[in-house]
Amino acid sequence: MSDTRAGFEFTRALRTEADKIVARYPEGRRASAVLPVLDIVQRRNGGWVTTEMVDAVAGYLDMAPIRVYEVATFYTMINLEPVGETVVEVCTTTPCWLRGCDGIVRACEEALGIGLGDTGADGKFTLREVECLGACVNAPVVRINDDYYEDLDPDRARAVLAAVSRGASPPPGPQTSRAASAPASGPTTLRASAGSS
Repeated sequence: MSDTRAGFEFTRALRTEADKIVARYPEGRRASAVLPVLDIVQRRNGGWVTTEMVDAVAGYLDMAPIRVYEVATFYTMINLEPVGETVVEVCTTTPCWLRGCDGIVRACEEALGIGLGDTGADGKFTLREVECLGACVNAPVVRINDDYYEDLDPDRARAVLAAVSRGASPPPGPQTSRAASAPASGPTTLRASAGSS
C-alpha cells in the first residue's frame, strides 16, 4: 500500500491518527474513512490539501485517486487551495435566505473588509458562501472554522466577528435566547400538567 506521492508522506504521528480513524469502520471498508482522513491531513497543513496530499490519502486508503477527489471537491469543509487562519462560511440556501442571510453576507463583508470568495491580505480571514450547513431550523447560520453561529442578524454577526477578531471564542450555537433548536417562541406542546384536562 503506497502512501507517498510527489513529496508528501504520512508521518508516523499522522499514520497513527489515521489508523485510529480507519479502525472505527468495518473490515474491508477503509474507503469509508476518506473524509475524516482528509480532514486530519488538512488540519496538519494549515487548513488545505494539495493534490499530492489527496493522492497520498488515496494510496493510504487503497482508493482510486478520482474517488478521493470526488469527496474533496464535493464537501465544502475540504479546501483545495490556501485559506485564511479563520474561515467564515455564510449559508445562503433557501431557509437562510428567507431569514435574511443577504444581510449577514453584507455584515461579514463590511466587518472583514473582503468579499465572498476572498482571503484578506493579512491571511487572517477567508469569507465564503456555502450551500446548506444543515442547521436550517436556526437560520441564518454562519460556520466559523468548526463552530456554528445560529439565529443571526447583521448586528449579531458583527458582534461574533468582532469577538473572533480579538482572539476570543464566542459561544457557538444560537445567538438569541433560544435553547438549541427549540421553537424560537418557546414550547408549543406538552405545556399542560398531566392532571389537567
